[in-house]
Parts: sequence; structure tokens; C-alpha cells
Amino acid sequence: MLVRHGEIEANIRRLWHGSTDSALTERGVSQASRTAAHLARREPRPAAIYASPLQRTRNTAGAIADSLGLSLVLEPGLREFGIGELEGVSYEVLIREHRFFDKIFRDPGFAPPGGESMGQVVARVSDALLRIARAHPGQEAVVVGHGAALGFALASLVNRDTSQWHREHLANCALAELVLEPEPRILSWNTTEHL
Repeated sequence: MLVRHGEIEANIRRLWHGSTDSALTERGVSQASRTAAHLARREPRPAAIYASPLQRTRNTAGAIADSLGLSLVLEPGLREFGIGELEGVSYEVLIREHRFFDKIFRDPGFAPPGGESMGQVVARVSDALLRIARAHPGQEAVVVGHGAALGFALASLVNRDTSQWHREHLANCALAELVLEPEPRILSWNTTEHL
């Protein structure tokens, strides 16, 4: 089960916060609480919970872990796509002035100064998801991550086309069911009824 973190101020303002460590808004805290209550009612119960080490995912996952009586495991491979000197820039400016998305799709090895490349993000997030799945065969694990990092990894794993990442974008605290073996496939996507 994949879960995107709860709302942060940058989501409201449409700013890129990759490696920027942001707190949940009041609404984000409420979203995390509702998601935790929803997952606690599901059967069978998840066997494990993993999260990116950034504050917004730790806090979202912490609420879920508490509701499930599980220990939270921090997985650095799940962290968001850090774009270095372009952190905090609006999506509009990234598109119009920096042509960021054109550059990363033309060259998956392109990285802004101080940032990482899309290719690096896809490799580390895909690897983390595969390791988690293999550690829990036949069981469900909850993975709390980030919109862009999960979107790029899933577009690569499921569609073999990272340019379709926006189709794999989750709303804040939305749920998605992903199966990785024997072939990656999405069973449900962007479920938000619990919110």
C-alpha cells in the first residue's frame, strides 16, 4: 500500500519541496489521522510500515504506525526528488523559465546544481520498493512517500515510461495498491474516500 504524505504549505503554494524538510499543515495532520484510522480498520492488517526520513512523511507514517501498533522503519531510498538550487521554486517557473521537465525527459541524467537526476531518483525509489516487497512476501507493507519520487518510479516500473509520471501522481494522503511480483501492476489508484 502506497501513501503520499499529508499536505504541506508548499503543496498549497505549488512550490517544489524535494529535499526541503517541511512540516504538515493542520489539514495535513488531519489527513494523516484519517488515513491512519482507515488503515486500522482494514483486514488483513499490514505487516510493516516504511517511510522516507523527511518530516512530512515521518509524521504521516507515525500516525499510521501508531494506529496499527507497528514500528516505523525509515527508508532513505524513498525520499523526495531533490533538485538542488531549484528547491522552493514554483512549478510554473520550473516549467516556463527553467524548462526543468523538458530537460529531465530529454536527459534522465540531467541534475540541477546541488540536486539529483531523474535517473537517480527512479533507481533508488524503485530499488527501495522492490526491497520492501521482497522483505514481506505474501504480506502487505505500507510505504509512505512523496508525489514526484513515487510518480517517477511507478511510471518507470509499471509503464516503462517516466514521461507519464503525472499520471501516477497521488493526492495528499491518497492510497494506492501496488503489486511488484511477478510483474509490477497497480490494483487501485489515488483512493481518497477516507479523507
